[in-house]
Amino acid sequence: MKYQDFYNDSLSDREFFWRKQAWSVRWFDFPDKILTQNAQGFYRWYEGGKLNTSYLALDYHIENGRGEQTAIIYDSPVTDTKLKLTYSELRDKVAKFAGVLKGLGVEKGDRVIIYMPMIPETAVAMLACARLGAVHSVVFGGFAAHELAIRIDDATPKVLLTASGGKEIERIVPYKPIVDAALEEARHQPDACVLFQRDFVTSDLKEGRDYDWNELLAKATPADYVPVDAHDPLYILYTSGTTGKPKGIVRDNGGHAVAMKYSMEYVYGVQPGDVYWAASDVGWVVGHSYIVYAPLIHGCTTILFEGKPIKTPDAGTFWRIIEDYKVKLLFTAPTAFRAIKKEDSEGIFHKKYDTSSLESLFLAGERCDVATLEWLKGLLGVPIIDHWWQTESGYPMISNMMGVEMLPVKPGSACKAVPGFDIQILDPEGKNCDTNIEGAVAIKLPLAPGSLPTLWNNDKRFRESYLSRYEGYYLAGDGGYKDEDGYIFITGRIDDVINVAGHRLSTAEIEEVLASHPAVAECAVMGIKDDLKGQIPVGLVVVKSNVRVSPPQLEKDLIQMVRDKVGPVASFKRAVIAARLPKTRSGKILRKAMRYIADGQEFAMPSTIEDPMVLDEIRHLMEKSKIGVAFG
Repeated sequence: MKYQDFYNDSLSDREFFWRKQAWSVRWFDFPDKILTQNAQGFYRWYEGGKLNTSYLALDYHIENGRGEQTAIIYDSPVTDTKLKLTYSELRDKVAKFAGVLKGLGVEKGDRVIIYMPMIPETAVAMLACARLGAVHSVVFGGFAAHELAIRIDDATPKVLLTASGGKEIERIVPYKPIVDAALEEARHQPDACVLFQRDFVTSDLKEGRDYDWNELLAKATPADYVPVDAHDPLYILYTSGTTGKPKGIVRDNGGHAVAMKYSMEYVYGVQPGDVYWAASDVGWVVGHSYIVYAPLIHGCTTILFEGKPIKTPDAGTFWRIIEDYKVKLLFTAPTAFRAIKKEDSEGIFHKKYDTSSLESLFLAGERCDVATLEWLKGLLGVPIIDHWWQTESGYPMISNMMGVEMLPVKPGSACKAVPGFDIQILDPEGKNCDTNIEGAVAIKLPLAPGSLPTLWNNDKRFRESYLSRYEGYYLAGDGGYKDEDGYIFITGRIDDVINVAGHRLSTAEIEEVLASHPAVAECAVMGIKDDLKGQIPVGLVVVKSNVRVSPPQLEKDLIQMVRDKVGPVASFKRAVIAARLPKTRSGKILRKAMRYIADGQEFAMPSTIEDPMVLDEIRHLMEKSKIGVAFG
């Protein structure tokens, strides 16, 4: 099959194309209509269809002879634990825990927040929610109490699921104090909090609110799957917004199931029974799509890894897992391999293991630099595929298609648009940019099935954030360009959301924390290039004129505040005092210009700048403070 023919078919008759893809999953009632628009004018897929995602991921395979196949491999070097669950074993655990949730009053449409580490119980909890038609919202365990509280208030969950703690390389992270602090701050209070006790850290339970996971499980009756409408939400996943308040990305059941099956077959080119490993976390969209849902819906064996690419115990961990479990495809962020390369640039650890089962390596989360891509290519001798997508899309929008036709790789490009996504590069007036001219990445509506239909309880913000800039288009928020062969190059964010090791974080959110310090008059946070994490946040703060501070102590205090309020995931480690910040005449801080200075890029002086001399001051300050690649 030729890529271009497949792509053309997806756009020339969308309904025919996506009707055909819909037949690849088992519906209880096949959709009456493939593509519709609702009262708000938003596109929706598969109206009238009924299905259940948990059934598709588990019961369907058992009914078709895969019950004894391994569904999940749990490998935790941080706790020295390994476990395998067959499809039958996993289905039984999911049905039993669905019974726990049902016993707590959880029904179709209710929300459940999951604040847990990378353990099998987390995947069980997600699938149990899906079994009941409840809507789960997984919150990454690295987030602080304030961030968890925001999500509790927005999702208004009936139940909160957590664990006593997580384990990092050299430390234990108790979760219960964070949960308690979040519930103390949150206006909404769930009916119950269910806690899974881990053997290396235990937590006290609050009587009347908190319940022990295993005690409830022992008394539960297994629950059957509940048919849901295609348009019913499967989950909410919060992603950073430029206002500092996270956006609740909604994923529906019908389009999501079709998209997961479609992407496994055509983008990743894997077959049922293959071992598929996405080295990510279930707190992020990659973990939702490619640790839990897509591999199981497709009938693969998926790996749940609780560890790091290095120091658990060494830089050979990834290669060990590939050898142990005969991994066919690995999907992770470039950050992981930058860390491995830093520790083992000669690939000595790789030589200790047999990775011949690996047929392809997919990278996403942030753009893969050419040096890392070439290093991996030389080390592994398999296709290294840098592909691009977002929390909002739920699966790849630009990628080489392993299940269609492998196109030549162009370092720096994520290749061409995945069939179903009509991706254009637009100038400020909404016209298509010429070849090799950078513009805004925009996708012509409708988006393919599986993409967000709206934001949780916020149609207005959905329209304003994504649909208002260009009529008839979804604004991706990234800049990019197409070359003469139609390859798409993503150049970076066009808003103030930064990408730290694949984790999208709002600069506005960090600024709110810095501004709350009594000594800070105003501040700006920008993401600058970092060889390991892709981007890291740096803060420039202006101190109140009537306050005397010790710059090192202020920096230390601000770093701790961000760690407490946003979490260690922000990687915030620099806060430098500036005399003033560059602004437009209307008062907008010129973060982009400062980022260009730090990254050593040339840029045109903004015509709206209030005082051009301020940028020179910032340049000297950055040089003196050694901020950015331009100054070491």
